[in-house]
Amino acid sequence: MFGRNRKLKKEYDERLLNLLLEAKSEWEQAREIEKYLNDHDEEVLVRRKIAESKYFHLFKEAKERNLRVARE
Repeated sequence: MFGRNRKLKKEYDERLLNLLLEAKSEWEQAREIEKYLNDHDEEVLVRRKIAESKYFHLFKEAKERNLRVARE
């Protein structure tokens, strides 16, 4: 029974890390787009703020779970 719980935890931890990396990529893309725009379009600003909020929410959850991203 305990092996199953560990397997589920590992599966969800991997899923969380994947979501975290995707959110970071989205946030970085939104920052790049914003940087190259001359006039700060409200839609672009909202998109960046949403991506930033999503990333930090997932980051907080990963930190609470003591997850680390493996660097190769």
